[in-house]
Amino acid sequence: MVQPGFHADDDGRRGEDDLYQPPADPPPPRFPDVVDLYSDPRPIDAPVFSGPVWPTASTVGRRSTGPGKFVIFREELFAWIRTLASAAVYATLIVTFGFQVARVEGQSMAPTLTDQDRLIVNKFVYRMSAPRRGDIVMLYYPINPDKSFVKRVIAEEGDTVRISDGRVYVNDIPLDDSYVPSEYRSHDDWGPQVISDGYYFVMGDHRNNSSDSRHWGLVPKKYIIGKVQVRWWPVPAARVF
Repeated sequence: MVQPGFHADDDGRRGEDDLYQPPADPPPPRFPDVVDLYSDPRPIDAPVFSGPVWPTASTVGRRSTGPGKFVIFREELFAWIRTLASAAVYATLIVTFGFQVARVEGQSMAPTLTDQDRLIVNKFVYRMSAPRRGDIVMLYYPINPDKSFVKRVIAEEGDTVRISDGRVYVNDIPLDDSYVPSEYRSHDDWGPQVISDGYYFVMGDHRNNSSDSRHWGLVPKKYIIGKVQVRWWPVPAARVF
């Protein structure tokens, strides 16, 4: 790299006088004679010693500013860019294959989850295993996959589901849904239906205020994004599922 030279006229640069180097053995300083303050025409504070112009720390420091400082700044900038790029890549990999932050909109999962709750969804867990009954999952809306819902898995593939007066039966066994308050229960009838291979039956915990498999059918496994693992906001209600 070609670095620009210094010129005596540059602002903040050193001139030719700065190139002076003192002799190897400079003569000892000459002490001034006694000055008669009443007869000497010079001002009282005028310097009485004149010696060689020695380089000072400030003038030497000026010489180090310029291309060298720019190179250091450029290297630090590139280091920051590499760090930010690496962080972006890691964040993308985590969101794509590991975890995702989601926000609840609506009351279909109340009282377990409420409007504006913040969640961490584990997307990796279902790459290693299949969803299970009772899991709270985030899924793509089967009718419009551009939207996503949070629901609870009620039945897996091969199960037989029926609902009688709001009471849910899986394989003719009453579902333990004590997490549903009495005022959130419905009184509808549905089924019986056998869940097809590769599909799941899901419902919201707010049974009388939830759009779920009772209305738009079963959910294919490929539409299940991940398991709701943590509610981290609001902090007082934080919990692990």
